[in-house]
Formats: sequence, structure tokens, C-alpha cells
Amino acid sequence: MALEKIVTEKDRAWALWRIAEDEATLAGRVSNVESMPDNLTHPAKRIEWLAGRVLINELFAALSLTFRGLSKDDFGKPFPTGYDYHVSLSHSFPFVAALVDKQGPAGIDLEQPKVKLFRVAHRIFHRDELRDAGNDLIKHTVYWCAKETLIKIYGKKDLTLAEHLLIDAFQLAEAGDISGRIIAGGTETVIPLHYEVFPGFVLVLNRALNL
Repeated sequence: MALEKIVTEKDRAWALWRIAEDEATLAGRVSNVESMPDNLTHPAKRIEWLAGRVLINELFAALSLTFRGLSKDDFGKPFPTGYDYHVSLSHSFPFVAALVDKQGPAGIDLEQPKVKLFRVAHRIFHRDELRDAGNDLIKHTVYWCAKETLIKIYGKKDLTLAEHLLIDAFQLAEAGDISGRIIAGGTETVIPLHYEVFPGFVLVLNRALNL
């Protein structure tokens, strides 16, 4: 794997990798910490699964921790086995991104800009978001990644993207900070987000939280 970027802070780290290895090579680096699910049979999905664990293993090493695999809570949200840490993963072959955070919920998402996003935007974006994104495919992708990041932070699947997970308008740049809002149970929670635009894909993750 080729490390594209790694950022470490106090009790928090995130990284982006480009997958270059085959399945056997990746498996050799994490085979002792977690077994791959038996129902995961597609070759590309198997490589992504392994690459995500390898990357989190690297992040744990950067934080002077020992990676013991991932478990899932009752809602299917992953967490590192044996640690009171938050973790988030995202894949879009050949890239994988991961965020590990001790202090608060973690969310990270990466997507490749695809024209089909225009066709579904009216179902997942609020009208104000549609107005701000206009015909800019990169900006649409930032909005989409930001909403996915909010979903991962919330950890459940009972919200509507267009009404309960909202992103404030922003000026597009190569990188920047934006603000998201999770509206659930009569409460609105503001989530600070950071985005970066790379050649061929967009990445969004939450900034440090303490919810």
C-alpha cells in the first residue's frame, strides 16, 4: 500500500492509502488480528476489507496502540476491539481512508465524482444544498461525502438525508472547513467537518469532536 497522507493529533489520527497489493499480501499483515467474514466473496471487496484493517493497524501504530481487529455495535457501527476508541472507514477502489479518535465520534468518507450523482441529488440534498451546489460535480461530491460522514457519526439509519443531515453552504476550494448538522429527536447537533479535493476523488471527515 502507498501512503498518500497521514495526519496525527492527540489521541486522533487519519490516513489515506492507495491499494496496490494483492489479497495474499494484505492478508499476511492482519491475519492474526481478525478473520474475514465467510460471506465476503467478491475479490475487490475482500481486498478493500483487508486494506481497511491494514490501514487502521498503521494508525494504531502511529498512536502507539496495538490493533486487535474491529467489532460492531448493535447498529453495525465498527469500533476497535478492546479499546474505547471511535473508528470510521471508507473505500472507493483503489483508495481507502480511515479515522481513529479517542475523544468523540468519528466519520470519514471518500467518493469519486460521478455524473450519476446529478440524477439522485434531488432525493438526498436539501433544496438549499441543491441551489448551492448548482452544476458543479465536485461540489456535489463534497456534499455527498459530508452527508455520509454525518451518517457514520450518528451511527443509526433512521434519518432522511435531505431533511435530517444538512450541510451549510460553502465556497469550494482545494480544501476547507464546512459545517454539518444532525437533526434527530428534536435536537440539532452541529458537526465541524473538513474536506479535501484530490485528483479523481473527494474526502470529508469530521474535525475533533467531544459530544
